[in-house]
Amino acid sequence: MVRDAYVLTRAQKLFVICAAVFLTALVVAEATASKFFTAFHLPFTLTILGQEFSRVTMTAGVIAFPITFIVTDLMNEYYGKEGIRFVTYVGMVMIVFEFFLLWLAVEVPVDPESPVPQEDFVSVFGSTQRVIIGSLTAYLLGQLADIFLFHWLRGLTEGKHLWLRATGSTFGSQFIDTFVVLSVAFFGQLSIQTIIAITLFNYAYKFAIAVGITPIIYLAHYAMDRYLGHDTAEELRERAEADAPTVGVSG
Repeated sequence: MVRDAYVLTRAQKLFVICAAVFLTALVVAEATASKFFTAFHLPFTLTILGQEFSRVTMTAGVIAFPITFIVTDLMNEYYGKEGIRFVTYVGMVMIVFEFFLLWLAVEVPVDPESPVPQEDFVSVFGSTQRVIIGSLTAYLLGQLADIFLFHWLRGLTEGKHLWLRATGSTFGSQFIDTFVVLSVAFFGQLSIQTIIAITLFNYAYKFAIAVGITPIIYLAHYAMDRYLGHDTAEELRERAEADAPTVGVSG
């Protein structure tokens, strides 16, 4: 009997898996966001507030971050606002925890035999700390906006058109997230024109990804339905629409 108390239902296992994937992608995105890369060169010169740009520059954080779009939409669908808000707040705490661990790693004295010199380590992870501070603010605002828009669109369409609420919520929330994090993280280091340009480049990429991953969301939706069973999946979705706690549903 004691052992049975620790056996998770399928709905609970799925919640844990989704949360783990979300948090892993989030932490990796935050840790890699200080690196910029050239996505491609433009066939024309783009002028933003008087400054010219001939290439599309993005942060390495965009590699991992789209995974959070998928998980957010899926958790919204099955676990409702309460479920994804809980994971959002846990993610916020994990960003702070990541900041503390990176700060500690930077501050401990380097050993003479260290293969990575202190200067190189600080140049990478020292700047990451500022990125994390910006991300903490942007992440919370973006996630709460995403959750609100997803459920507003869900009510507007009476639970139909998963693609619309998944893409629409991402479209509305990610401009806030992208602009805020870049402004806080790189203000004073980059010109306002560069910040706006990288915001637009990253936002366009995120929106394209949000549209492109729609088939993946439908595929994951189908796989989760199969794993949970039709009755449990329907119960989860109904409770999600009613915004009731769902993690304890049997299945």
